[in-house]
Amino acid sequence: MDPRGKERSPFVFPGWANRLRELLAVVAVMVPAYLVLLIAYGLSPRTSAVGYEPVQPVPYSHALHVGQLGLDCRYCHTTVESAAFAAIPPTQTCLNCHRRIRAQSPKLLPVRESDAGDLPVPWVKVHDLPDFAYFNHAAHVSRGVGCVSCHGRVDEMETVRQVEPLSMAWCLSCHRAPEAQLRPLDFVTAMDWTPGEDRLALGRRLRRERDLNPSTDCATCHR
Repeated sequence: MDPRGKERSPFVFPGWANRLRELLAVVAVMVPAYLVLLIAYGLSPRTSAVGYEPVQPVPYSHALHVGQLGLDCRYCHTTVESAAFAAIPPTQTCLNCHRRIRAQSPKLLPVRESDAGDLPVPWVKVHDLPDFAYFNHAAHVSRGVGCVSCHGRVDEMETVRQVEPLSMAWCLSCHRAPEAQLRPLDFVTAMDWTPGEDRLALGRRLRRERDLNPSTDCATCHR
């Protein structure tokens, strides 16, 4: 009995404390599971777009044009050495050859329609960085980072696909240790180039000669 004459409860905690204990048990199980799933999804190819291979309006084969015919990347992507953005080729670039070669091919109908209507071919962008990330093609190409480093062996692709995650961690790993990606400037666009010496030794020498110290400051890519 308490001093007021009421019977004292044998329980120290109120009844709702039992429900709180059950809730905390559920939280203790669900939160770690949620975090594991969130991290797994964030690192999955689906999220990083690795393997993304959109269907293009014209079935342009890089394996044929680059791999077999030896077309240089810069013939179509004309601004890759001078601008942040690697230009998508205008219709006229395609017609430089295809006014005479397979000019009436059904596969080239979108190109002919583009030329007749003075509208660009609606190419689908494959390597599409978020708007909050800034990437300068010229800054990398002019310092000896080969196209293969980011785009893979497009000379072997019928349809271009994304082969690297292009994530912040992936970019930073190269900025911290760029040696493995450096090559002589004459071979920046050569898909099948192999060094005549140890790759890392060559990279260290080129980095020293070019005085390369890539920034890892946030403002470099997030402007």
